[in-house]
Amino acid sequence: MAETKYPEVALRFNQIVDLGDRLLIVATDRISAFDIVLPNGVPGKGAVLSQLAAFWFERTSTVVPNHFIRLADGSADDNLPFALPDELVGRSTIVRKAERLPVECIVRGYMAGSAWVEYQEQRTVCGVRLPAGIQESEQFPAPLFTPTTKAEAGHDENLSSEEFVDLIGMEVANALRLRSLALYRYGAEFARERGIIIVDTKFEFGLLDGEPIVIDEMLTPDSSRFWEASEHEIGKHQEAADKQYVRDWLLESDWNREPPGPELPPDVVAETSRRYREIYLRLTGEEVRL
Repeated sequence: MAETKYPEVALRFNQIVDLGDRLLIVATDRISAFDIVLPNGVPGKGAVLSQLAAFWFERTSTVVPNHFIRLADGSADDNLPFALPDELVGRSTIVRKAERLPVECIVRGYMAGSAWVEYQEQRTVCGVRLPAGIQESEQFPAPLFTPTTKAEAGHDENLSSEEFVDLIGMEVANALRLRSLALYRYGAEFARERGIIIVDTKFEFGLLDGEPIVIDEMLTPDSSRFWEASEHEIGKHQEAADKQYVRDWLLESDWNREPPGPELPPDVVAETSRRYREIYLRLTGEEVRL
């Protein structure tokens, strides 16, 4: 997302509004897949992402520090230099400004998605050699940390341990690995108690006064793969309870993955919206505020 000093732009696009030492992050209902923004959005998506990320940021702040200050509600407590439009309440987050690190920290707890495809072909996951005999949807003995680049355009690329260290330095690399694994383990245990499996997820970090902190969002249906725990079955493909539902529909369509993306049919939009809101309800115990 690009930064802007003009808050009216944030009404139409996902934007980061520069507030000096703080940022206002606005999440809209737009949805992307395979690096393409689709023409129609998913009602309530922006509210789910903002409010669920806020839920996790508050709950995990003692595990790993993060940039979260508050969800903007349009009150004087927001301390904004402009009036927050009503349509941005519930989908806008005020955070501390940090220097974004050029990596994505991916943690994988189960054999799924691209990891399963690579493993079948090479017996590796993101270049990490694994023993034979692991089945699809099987839990790894321990979560795997598989960082990638953070591409401004195009696809992210897997990073080896050496490349990861070369890019951001040994001390920061070690901190990001340990903090990503700690966040995943915390989130996975919390979600499992509520009948949800967090299959894999990604975190982004920035430096604030030299310390790596979590930024952007975390453990949402956009950045994580969720399964229904009661239906988990090793050796079989699992039904997605996150944005993978949209990806699966696109894979079954005749789209060639080149822009422009196809318009999602009404039933896919409605089901995606339902799944996002259901995940929020299951994890937080409350309905998302739309």
